[in-house]
Parts: sequence; structure tokens; C-alpha cells
Amino acid sequence: MKTGFLHYAIIVCLALIPCALFAQADIHFSQFYETSILRNPALIGVSADNYKVSAYYRSQWSSITNPYQTLLIDAEYRFPLGRMSQDFLSVGILGFSDQAGDLDQKISGFYPALCINKLLDANYNAYLSLGFTCGYLQYSFDPSKATFNNQFQGGVYSPFNSSFENIPNPKMSLVDIGSGLNFNFSPDEQNSGTYVLGVSGYHFSRPSFSYDKTPNYVQNIRWNVNADMMHDLGRYFAFQVHANYAQQGAYNESVFGALIGWRIADPLSRPDFELDAGALYRINDAIIPVVKLKYKSLGIGVSYDVNTSALKEASNTQGGLEITLSVSGQFPPNGDYRKTVCPRFF
Repeated sequence: MKTGFLHYAIIVCLALIPCALFAQADIHFSQFYETSILRNPALIGVSADNYKVSAYYRSQWSSITNPYQTLLIDAEYRFPLGRMSQDFLSVGILGFSDQAGDLDQKISGFYPALCINKLLDANYNAYLSLGFTCGYLQYSFDPSKATFNNQFQGGVYSPFNSSFENIPNPKMSLVDIGSGLNFNFSPDEQNSGTYVLGVSGYHFSRPSFSYDKTPNYVQNIRWNVNADMMHDLGRYFAFQVHANYAQQGAYNESVFGALIGWRIADPLSRPDFELDAGALYRINDAIIPVVKLKYKSLGIGVSYDVNTSALKEASNTQGGLEITLSVSGQFPPNGDYRKTVCPRFF
């Protein structure tokens, strides 16, 4: 059995490594490991819980301009493909609203998603997952808040002065198609740890990205590589590592970090109380302290971006506050927490 499992692991990892060489103008969160559908639709259902409902709030750069504020809500559910099957189908849905800058640019998105989780090796919880999403996006801005040189007469600005500008339709809509592949396994039959590696892409439809329908202005494909690890450190502690790399057009983002978790419970049952603390680092941009508290099915996470880039001179090192709230569990309930067929992240 071990030979078969290692054979699967080597094949999948070799298949994913070239994709990692690709690798954000899209919205994003510092607690990226919480947002499955935006990170990789193949991550839906890759959890010890078979359902999760989450809300996310982010506010950033309030010391520079009108705060960039993002609100997101998502839900996902996993169920077996047959009574005796250990293969799963996972479904998810996500909606978000983002408002940014002095012109109140708003981005709204709606993403339903679907994922197939195929068992490769039951002893090592080895799963290969393939996910798809098709989203609807709308961008808009408030042209009445724009100012132009022609509106300054004698050094004095008046909104009643003509701008002599042809302002385009302040709304545009896009259809976004995304897909991803993910592989996860446990290093031993006790499921004492979990390793996850995946790759995904968004905007495969290359939608027009222009308010005035200028030809050849299209949304760049965003490539994303995800990697995560969790391992028990005895009965009461666990260690997590999370990393993510994204590339969209000329822009890229790399984030990685670790958390230490402490829990109160029998390891064979769901912990009643969990506390995780650690930090992430967004390369050339910010250090991000993170704290997450979970009581039974309710989880609350808080992070704060501390700028380390040249932007810190304007932001006074103030980046972004981010809060996540989630409810997760099993429905219908099952009794054996450790031998669940999927990874256990806190």
C-alpha cells in the first residue's frame, strides 16, 4: 500500500511543479487560507468539516485615502458520491463587494463552484481534487467625484466647469471562468498531519476589461499556487504552515507564514477550544500578525498588515485590518474526528 501511495504522490507533485513556475489585481485577503473559492476551487471540501459558512471583512490604507473595504460571504458543503463511497462532491457559493478609492470604485462578484474529491489511498487520506467556478463580476465608479485640469480656472476648482472629457459608461460586467487542481495526503495512517499542494487559474474566458469597450483590453489570467501543511505536536499542540503565490499580468504576490495552535480536547474528538497565533509575510510588502480563536463550531480570526515597503512612509506602517468569522462542522454529525477522510486544519 505504501508503494502505491508514494507512486501517486510523486506523479501528482511532478505534475504540479511546472505550474508553480507561472504564478494580482484581483481582490485578496491576508488570511488567504480561509477563502477556498477565490484561492483554488479545488480546495472546496478539503477539510475535516463537511460544511462551512464564513464572512470576511477587510479595511486598508485608511491613513492614505478613503479606506479600501471588502466584504465577502461564502458557504461550502461536501457529500459522498454514494452510500459506501469515499469519493466526494463539494459545492460552494461566494459573494463579495469591494469599494476602493476617491472615485468609489466598486467591485461586486458572485461565484458558484463545484469540486470532485477523488480518493487515491484511504490509509493516507490521499485525495486528488478538481474544481470549477464560473463567476459574474461588475465594476463601477462614480464619475461625479472625478476632477480634471479643465475644471480649475484661475487656480480655483469648480465642479460646474466643463471637463471636456468623454466619460465612459461607469459600469462594466464580466463573466469569469476558473478551475483548479489540488492534491492532499496525510503522512501516516493516524492522520497526525496533512500536506496540501495545488494550482489554479482564473479569468480563462479573458473577458473585456474596459469601461468604454476598448478592443484588446482584457482581464489577465491569474495563476495561483497553494501549499499548506499541518502537523500535530503531541496531544495539545499543532503546527501549521501556509503559503500562496499568485501572478496576474505583470504583478505577482507571495505570502507565507506559520501558526502554532493549542487545543483542549481528546484528540479523537473535535476540540471544544482552540487558539492559534502566528504571523505571515507578504514579500516586499507587509508583516501580518494573526490570531484565531475557535470555540466548538464557531471560529474568529483577526490579522493586521504592518507595511514594510516604501508605502510605509505614507501609511505610517498602517496596512489593513482583517476579520474572519466562520461556522463549521459535520452534518449529519459523525463521531470519529481523527479518522475523517479529509485534512484537519484549525
